[in-house]
Amino acid sequence: MTTADAPRRTYSYLGPAGTFTEAALAQVPEARNQAWQSVRNVGEALADVVEGRSDAAMIAIENSIDGGVSTAQDALATMPGLRIVGEYLVPVDFVLVARPGTKLEAVSLIAAHPVAYAQCLQWLTTTLPAHAHIPASSNVASAVGLLDGTSDADAAIAPPGILEHHDLDLLAEKIGDNPNAVTRFVLVARTTAPPAPTGADKTSLIAELPDDHPGALLEMLEQFATRGINLSLLASRPIGDSLGRYRFVIDADGHIEDERMADALLGLRRFSPKVIFLGSYPRADRAIVHYPDRYSDDVFVEARDWLRGLVSGEPEV
Repeated sequence: MTTADAPRRTYSYLGPAGTFTEAALAQVPEARNQAWQSVRNVGEALADVVEGRSDAAMIAIENSIDGGVSTAQDALATMPGLRIVGEYLVPVDFVLVARPGTKLEAVSLIAAHPVAYAQCLQWLTTTLPAHAHIPASSNVASAVGLLDGTSDADAAIAPPGILEHHDLDLLAEKIGDNPNAVTRFVLVARTTAPPAPTGADKTSLIAELPDDHPGALLEMLEQFATRGINLSLLASRPIGDSLGRYRFVIDADGHIEDERMADALLGLRRFSPKVIFLGSYPRADRAIVHYPDRYSDDVFVEARDWLRGLVSGEPEV
């Protein structure tokens, strides 16, 4: 079967058109010219994948300003059958838009997704100190509501791409408080074998502590530290079954096929009552993972061969 004859793949993303999530999906080469399915929330996007309505879903997982996206982390922790297969970075900037003819000085009620609102708060406080905020379900829904009559807001905070899709007036641009803001997105598919290691990889997982005792978290982190593995993300989320019980969302530099990472995961599995492997995949920045020579794959292989020789009675050389 030729490429032209292959069935189209379907990708779910938080919509409608013009969101940062759509911009992340546009970075996926294999998603181009395929079917893109707009959904209303992260849970719906992941359910599409689990239930077979989509081949993969793009979701936001982390923001450089606000940290981890808790709804996405919790969904990945509680929905089985999912695997992260890639990550993508999208610079975050915002504009203030309104219905045609609206003047900036007339704006008092602003629709915005809570995360976007928080990232523009300094600009809003300085420029429109008497404004009020109406939460919106997405960065694009905040603006669409101005046109379809579902929002009473005077203006909306939205991504710059909104102006390519809707007839809105631009009241202000680059209103984000941090010009270096970036959101990290992950492409999630059904459980599958990880892509081959590239040398510039990341492994994501979720782990629980066995019990609450002094040093428990340190014991978990030592599974990585003693094998020379750097953690780029460590976030706690409540498990929900009782007060004080947390699971930990972890991003570790390296691939599950790396000897040191495999050894760390085995140690973590022995330590933790529940480990969820979310995936090993290429880093978005393609930065090669460097580590000391004592943690190279050859060192782990040699140590395992040495132990095997001792058990089998081979003479030491």
